[in-house]
Formats: sequence, structure tokens, C-alpha cells
Amino acid sequence: MDQYIGKMLDDRYEILELIGSGGMANVYKARCHRLNRLVAIKILKSDLADNADFRRRFHDESQAVAQLSHANIVSVYDVSTNPDREYIVMELIDGITLKQYMERRGRMDWRESLHFITQIMRGLSHAHSRGIIHRDISPDNIFIANENEHEQGDHKRRHILASLHPQSLFHQSV
Repeated sequence: MDQYIGKMLDDRYEILELIGSGGMANVYKARCHRLNRLVAIKILKSDLADNADFRRRFHDESQAVAQLSHANIVSVYDVSTNPDREYIVMELIDGITLKQYMERRGRMDWRESLHFITQIMRGLSHAHSRGIIHRDISPDNIFIANENEHEQGDHKRRHILASLHPQSLFHQSV
């Protein structure tokens, strides 16, 4: 069993389950007991926590993504930097990755592809306007919120929100 599942971080965040893992960090589903909401928490992997360079990169990422506020970028709620562990608390997306969507859906027509591309580019444009470059855009790092049905004219259209997830490093451009 994972060392964090069932633990409380800073007497606030209860770790519920592991939902993702990357090169530098693991991402967990957690409950914020102060605000009574579910969140995603990205925790720097323990084998990297002793490395000053990785800690610096993780800290830089948290500072960079905390600057961003956009409908197509996952929101950062909190950051904790202490000697025991470093973590970023983010919005929890109720949905699937673009990779999972493409595997289930199969080939998309140009309209659906353009719908995703437009939303992804809006998020990237916002990040770039603040001097932040995402270093790992991939279907694994794009999240799609659960599909909602919205009335539009004479037909229903699925509204799919693609959000860039700050799971991979962002860095300040020079």
C-alpha cells in the first residue's frame, strides 16, 4: 500500500487514493477538510526529495502554475514546501485524459478535433502570455471534464472541457 493513502497532510488534506504517477511526482485524490471538497495533490516522489535540483524544479513549477487562472488550465489551490515533503494542491478534474478518450472513441472527425485543439490552444496561449512554457504537452496531460449535455439550437451538443494539467513541468521562459 502507498505510504500516503489514509494520511493527513498539514491537518487539512486526507489522502484517499493514488490517481496518477509521473517522473517526479505522484498525484493523489484527497479531501480538503477545511473546505469539504475533493482535490488533486501532487507530491514530489520521496526518492527525489533529497535532491536539491528536483526540489527547486518542483518549487519553480508550483510558483509558475499558481500564477495561472484560466478555464482551460487546472487551478492550483495551495502549495506546501517543508523539509518532510513538498506538494501542490490542485483542482480535481472529474473526467478522463485525452488519451483515454481517444482510446475509447477512436478516430475523431475534424470538428471534434478542432474543438479540443481550440481549448488546448486557449490554455497554452494564456500560459505563454505569462512567460510560462509547458514542457510536455501530450494526451496524458490533457484532461476532459465529464461530458454534459447543453441545448444549442435544434440539437444537443456534447460540451467537453479540455484542461491542461500541470502534472508535467512548467518553466519560466527566458
